Amino acid sequence: MKFVDEATIIVEAGNGGHGCLSFRREKYVPRGGPDGGDGGDGGSVYLEASDSLNTLVDYQFQRKHKAPGGEQGSGRNCTGTKGEDLVLPVPVGTTVVDVDTHEVLGDLTRIGQQLKVAQGGFHGLGNTRFKSSINRAPRQTSKGSEGELRNLRLELKVLADVGLLGLPNAGKSTFIRSVSAATPKVADYPFTTLVPNLGVVSVQMHQSFVIADIPGLIEGAAEGAGLGVRFLKHLVRTRLLLHLVDVAPYDGSSPAHAVKVIAHELEKFSETLANRERWLVLNKVDMVPEEDREAHCQAIVDELGWQGPVFRVSALSGEGTKPLTQAVMRWIEERAEEEAENPDAAEQEALKRQRMDEEARAGIEEERQARRAAREEDDDDFDDDDYDVEVVYVKD
Repeated sequence: MKFVDEATIIVEAGNGGHGCLSFRREKYVPRGGPDGGDGGDGGSVYLEASDSLNTLVDYQFQRKHKAPGGEQGSGRNCTGTKGEDLVLPVPVGTTVVDVDTHEVLGDLTRIGQQLKVAQGGFHGLGNTRFKSSINRAPRQTSKGSEGELRNLRLELKVLADVGLLGLPNAGKSTFIRSVSAATPKVADYPFTTLVPNLGVVSVQMHQSFVIADIPGLIEGAAEGAGLGVRFLKHLVRTRLLLHLVDVAPYDGSSPAHAVKVIAHELEKFSETLANRERWLVLNKVDMVPEEDREAHCQAIVDELGWQGPVFRVSALSGEGTKPLTQAVMRWIEERAEEEAENPDAAEQEALKRQRMDEEARAGIEEERQARRAAREEDDDDFDDDDYDVEVVYVKD
């Protein structure tokens, strides 16, 4: 199934049913009085997080969703039937944004979590409601109110504890295959990975974490080069970033320069995400002779001036991956304990994620505007005269 992480939909709640104007008409009961019933409430629209979905592709083809309205009231004080609520399933990790006000309505991060996105209309009142000691035969009723209409943008961000960063062919997909049961496509050409992949890394019994592999970045990604930066938003929910770099690129380029390129693109996309905890993972160390391996890796670290943790692995053979996953597991558990004991730390983490969400949304919108401007410029350069054909008729 095609992976779609953004969709724009229109949701409309049902209108409330009108109140009824009716009087009791029965044999031997003169002046029976009013008996008009109320209308029914309109159905509301809910979004529900479902573990059976992992893409928003269905909402690309069906954009408008409307809940049924309430029925009108009737005589004998009968109330109209309430409109049934409309529940739309979405993948876990979906953020809902109002397109018109740019307000974030909610974040669906738990299976079964529901979010009301459009309120159904209130029912109208029948004439029985207007009976008083003065007016014994009211002919007044009220109409049901209209249901809410909203333009929504659904943004899917994968839920993972750890995210992988790196240039294309840095070995990210091979790494996630090595440490988990995930089987993303692996090949010897750039941009093999076109959509994010998730893998569950089991360190030991009852100890596991989720790792996310996103398509590789290249220089100029913030301006739309390659696949752009829109997949970086899937790293917003992660706690830790693993920056994979090929220590022996086939084109002879500098591994240190590759790290700096990704860091620069990350800063342009989101400063908060760039300041996230990031570990350096030197991959494909088996491509370097064993006697030169130590000096080669240390030269890369020295050129970068890297102060954080550094790991040397070979994703293909699995060398060095176990110590790395164990260190990641310990780090995640320590952070979870810290947030459980210190409410301020948990609040700061929530604020960081909110800030990253806002910066990611702004960065993606900026990239979208740049692409749109580039297309319009190409259309302006098009000249019909360049394709005119002159036909000359010759009489024999």
